[in-house]
Amino acid sequence: MKFTAKHTIYSCYLAYITQAIINNLPPLLFLTFHRQFGISLEKISLLITINFCIQILVDFLAPAFLKRFGFRAVGMSSFILAAAGLSGFAWLPFLLPDAYMGILLCMTLNAIGGGILEVIVSPMMEAIPGDNKEAAMSLLHSFYCWGHMGVVILSTVYFTVAGIASWRYLPILWALLPLATCFLFYVVPIYTVPGDDKETRMSGSIFHMGIFWALFLLMICAGASEQAVSQWSSLFAEDGLGVSKTIGDLLGPCAFAFFMGLSRLLSSLKGEKLDIQKGLLSTSALCIFGYLVTSLSPWPLISLAGCALCGFSVGLMWPGVYSLGSILCRGGGTFMFAMLALAGDIGCSAGPALVGFVTEAAGSMKTAILTAIVFPVTMFLIMLILRGRKNNK
Repeated sequence: MKFTAKHTIYSCYLAYITQAIINNLPPLLFLTFHRQFGISLEKISLLITINFCIQILVDFLAPAFLKRFGFRAVGMSSFILAAAGLSGFAWLPFLLPDAYMGILLCMTLNAIGGGILEVIVSPMMEAIPGDNKEAAMSLLHSFYCWGHMGVVILSTVYFTVAGIASWRYLPILWALLPLATCFLFYVVPIYTVPGDDKETRMSGSIFHMGIFWALFLLMICAGASEQAVSQWSSLFAEDGLGVSKTIGDLLGPCAFAFFMGLSRLLSSLKGEKLDIQKGLLSTSALCIFGYLVTSLSPWPLISLAGCALCGFSVGLMWPGVYSLGSILCRGGGTFMFAMLALAGDIGCSAGPALVGFVTEAAGSMKTAILTAIVFPVTMFLIMLILRGRKNNK
């Protein structure tokens, strides 16, 4: 069988689904870890922080490993690490003297695998021959959303059918996907990323470009705008509507992921007509409105609808900034994508952290979400300036 660029695209889609699994499956098991192993909620919360810190470190180190070993070897290693981390949940907490250390080891393996995927998948897609790069990038990132939904829905079905007592088999089943994708990465063609070859390489020189730092700040705002609502949407639904954890997951994170994926799918369908700068300006304005509805509405259902609107509005942000970087920083190559991924992960840590801190201090999650509006507002102002510069030119 001859493998073509189409198969490379499919492997990139599966890679983003893999990333969705390793990011969103463990939180579904956190309460089980708390009950079965007696691990405090503070130590479990620390796992999320450690996960993002490791991913930030991997974002920074990945370009050097890619330069030495290449996309194929590094990509395959990411899937092996992800499969090992997922399947490890079934036995490491029971094997090691301290169950928490076993869970932490699994989270570390997942974070390394996920961090690598975050760096390599987008530039791989950018390098594939063809037009409509911006639309292709939006479609690619939509698969993270569908993967997120799939993890929540299928895992909920599993717990309903098999019972929560059989949770150990679920991570093993999910680990089969990264193993299959690892094989696919072994056989598909890998294309040279613009900016990685000697003729167009500029890598470190992007630090001297003012536009890069604008993109870096945009990416922080994109990650923070997304995760500030997404990470707390389940608890928001549970507290506001008085529903169970299962219903809260479906009404909160699942609905958020659906509308975020829908936004990316619709953006991909626009093809060459998609104006990235105009799109980012519009979606950041819509995100501001979504934050206001979520935080200021006195009716829980309307606030939850505001969460869904936030999901739709942030859909274009992450892939849109990637595409904007490819246009405005031509020659940045994988290094540029890695630095933008690092900025996105900083935002993914900063957004939920700010919401958690303000919620603790003010005693109100709505006040905390209103405070986090600073991220989409900052993004809107930056895009307004960039849009003005483009019009002047």
